[in-house]
Amino acid sequence: MGSTRPFRSEIHALRGLRGQIDAAHCLRSLLQDSAIRESHREDDERVQDPYSIRCQPQVMGACLDQFRQVAQILEIEANAVTDNPIVIIEDGAILSGGNFHAEPVAFGADQCALAITEIGSIAERRIATMVDPDQNFGLPAFMSPEPGLNSGFMIAEVTAAALMAENKQRAAPCSIDSTPTSANQEDHVSMACHAARRLGEMNHNLANIIAIELLVAVQGIEFRAPIATSPRLIRVMHIVRNAVTPLEGDRYLADDIAAIKQLVMDRSIIKPLVEDGLLPKLQP
Repeated sequence: MGSTRPFRSEIHALRGLRGQIDAAHCLRSLLQDSAIRESHREDDERVQDPYSIRCQPQVMGACLDQFRQVAQILEIEANAVTDNPIVIIEDGAILSGGNFHAEPVAFGADQCALAITEIGSIAERRIATMVDPDQNFGLPAFMSPEPGLNSGFMIAEVTAAALMAENKQRAAPCSIDSTPTSANQEDHVSMACHAARRLGEMNHNLANIIAIELLVAVQGIEFRAPIATSPRLIRVMHIVRNAVTPLEGDRYLADDIAAIKQLVMDRSIIKPLVEDGLLPKLQP
């Protein structure tokens, strides 16, 4: 029941950030022809939505820009000479240098950690909004058909909050840390291995958060029936429902979350939309 006006292209063109422009374009594409959106366009007295809805292009766009910058750095690094010493074949010189120092990689991993955390942070806020009857505009508490008797997605929301908190704790920059070794010869190191190694677990946490958001959002859209969302999002809903049935009475949700997490991790959710031209291809 949010507004699509904040996603208009003019707003984002005026700022000029590529990631933000692309993220807004994706949102407009996903929401095109949504009957739910049209159902409250004329009689909605709200001035604006919470940041987690209204500022999605700004947040997701900034994250996308970070990933693109890191990708460029890693592509250069993957093709770089980082030996020590380095042999210059033209004149046979053997040069002792510092190309092995992984500061660019460490910075890149820190940037990825920040972006991963922020994507999960804004998603968790959207989950919290959807399950809160004071904010979800007529949907049942915790998206349960029988709230009070059943907990619905209450504990799933708590799980998302816990995973978000864990990622926040892991997002502290590693590149600013250094412990001298080798009799102070190696007196300033990048900690790039630490910076990169945590990203795998952080990514799994994020995939779980996104899975929970998908489960809650699909359930919420189904409660809006017979008013439907956009054709693009209906297709996403079908993918989700082929893996997980609607939540009626309370049940063990870990298996549901794991099933949708797998769809997120292998990109099954977005592949059909990109391949059929329903979502724009975001060039690297």
